[in-house]
Amino acid sequence: MRAVVLDGPGPVEALQLREVPVPEAREGWVRIKVEAFGLNRSEQHLRTGLATNPVFPIVPGIEAVGTVDAAPGGEFEPGQPVVAMMGGMGRAFDGGYAEYTLVPASCVIPVRTSLDWATLGALPEMLQTAHGSLHTGLAIQPGQSFLVRGGTSSVGVAAAVLAKEHGLEVLSTTRNPAKLAALRDLGVDHPLLDDGRIADRVREIRPGGVHAALELVGTNTLPDTLRATGKHGTVCFTGMLSDQWTIPDFYPMDYLPNGVRLTAYGGESSDLPRADLQRYLELIEAGTLPVRIHRVFALTEIREAHQLMEDGGAVGKLVVRVGLQ
Repeated sequence: MRAVVLDGPGPVEALQLREVPVPEAREGWVRIKVEAFGLNRSEQHLRTGLATNPVFPIVPGIEAVGTVDAAPGGEFEPGQPVVAMMGGMGRAFDGGYAEYTLVPASCVIPVRTSLDWATLGALPEMLQTAHGSLHTGLAIQPGQSFLVRGGTSSVGVAAAVLAKEHGLEVLSTTRNPAKLAALRDLGVDHPLLDDGRIADRVREIRPGGVHAALELVGTNTLPDTLRATGKHGTVCFTGMLSDQWTIPDFYPMDYLPNGVRLTAYGGESSDLPRADLQRYLELIEAGTLPVRIHRVFALTEIREAHQLMEDGGAVGKLVVRVGLQ
């Protein structure tokens, strides 16, 4: 089979498309014929050497969609459409950047859908991270105001859309003026141009600050996001688009505004229950939950896809359709 192999950290040229053996099926694991997969920042971190405890050489990819090719433990039927994500994919064992992938049965969720493979491929990790951030990290409630910092990233897009579906007022940021219209098209109530300091503008819209905020940029913008959040509000730290992860000399009483809560989210596939995933798929099929796919690539274009992700040039998800020529 064809697979993308990473022998170690490096530039996009380190991603090597090779012929490798199809993984052997075994008890407790599921072999999936991969039809599509989405690109994620964690795979960029793996490639650039920022990931912790990777195993090399490795087939990257923390998610994949396709059909069950073999399930020796009987957990799934051959030919069944499934999504797979997390659980060590692309870090501890080979992931989804391949024509076939072998993953633990616990990482696999069966689905019923009429969506095309490219659209389905955009969804698993994006929905899992957005859903987990909103419900596990922030415990959102209808009627609240909600700020997305890093709104044109794939998770930012999904979070805004899911929050609107849940009945929240959404403010969302981008550093690129040309992308403000894309946020409006997604249904964002207040698109904001991000120059690094948006708290004052947020409070012009919501004088008391927002009820909830999702930080996807990193620790460089986190203090300003905290200032944009109201007393008894919550900020969830989920993403590091800036690759700034840590806070030197963290002193909580100086760093955190009075009464503002700071939490984080970095969950697993189990944080997106099968029933919720299926409901989201049905809403997408009905056209009531928009999905933003920036571009669909062939497997042979994996380097170009990674370069676009690294450059930050996308609005929404980058997807690889494995059978695309």
